[in-house]
Amino acid sequence: MLFHRSHTLRVSPLSNTFLYLIAVLIWGSTWLAIEFQLGVVAPEVSIVYRYLAASAILFIWCKVKGLNTKFNLKSHQWFALMGLLMFCLNYILAYHAQMYITSALSAIAFSSMLWMNIINSRLFFGARVGARIYLGATLGVAGIIVLFGPQVGEISLSDGVFFGSLLAIMGALMASFGNMVSQGAQKAKLPVVQSNAWSMLYGGLMTLVVAVFQGHEFTFDPSVAYLASLAYLTVFGSVIAFGAYLTLLGRIGAYKAGYASVMFPVVALVLSMLFEGLALDTYILAGFSLVLAGNLLVLTRGRKTY
Repeated sequence: MLFHRSHTLRVSPLSNTFLYLIAVLIWGSTWLAIEFQLGVVAPEVSIVYRYLAASAILFIWCKVKGLNTKFNLKSHQWFALMGLLMFCLNYILAYHAQMYITSALSAIAFSSMLWMNIINSRLFFGARVGARIYLGATLGVAGIIVLFGPQVGEISLSDGVFFGSLLAIMGALMASFGNMVSQGAQKAKLPVVQSNAWSMLYGGLMTLVVAVFQGHEFTFDPSVAYLASLAYLTVFGSVIAFGAYLTLLGRIGAYKAGYASVMFPVVALVLSMLFEGLALDTYILAGFSLVLAGNLLVLTRGRKTY
């Protein structure tokens, strides 16, 4: 059974397994949607549209459900820091990285967040993990490298590729730090939905400042592809997926929830096989096997609970 469950009987609206599947399946498909965001509109401007819209949806949801959205200054410091790391810097770096490198290299770079979460959880929260977690993380990242090995082998090393890879790794690091902030906020008893509403608002506004400072025009692409991808990224990729992932993170810890970053590109490859005619080969089979084996080690309970 995925994830350790307490022996205390309690009613939970969504199981940990379901939350994990939501995050993995949705974010695995957003790799395709982001491609439709690049082009006419500057990446920073698209991020502003995405997170201000997502924040508005969450605030409306809070109003409808009667959820409190008033918090003290200390709480807003949590929200602002989370917005800066997770909804501003993370995405600016990730979007720009894909201008220099392929989605394959981006996937490998972003999968490093799994190890970053393990290290940062130890540094910030003193979380100790066992051999199963380390082995599972190793298998997961190795699986991603095997999956995308042929594509990476065709890439010639250049200053642009190196710069793009560095941007992608920095984006993963910002996301990992954002995971730590979210976990800290939840330990401080701040609710996930309201935290996301405020953090996305702060992240969107911070990105707006960056966009203005860089001199970007706030243009808009009225094409069906841009509008549909923006709607999908806003509602599913932001409101639903982040709600599921950060709730899961608060329950099982960032070092376990972070394995989702390894599963995202696997889902993207499956979608590519289904809709883009990607052929199944030995690299894909071997990579899938390694990733899934690592997934079982990290997310299932062995003799000890880590």
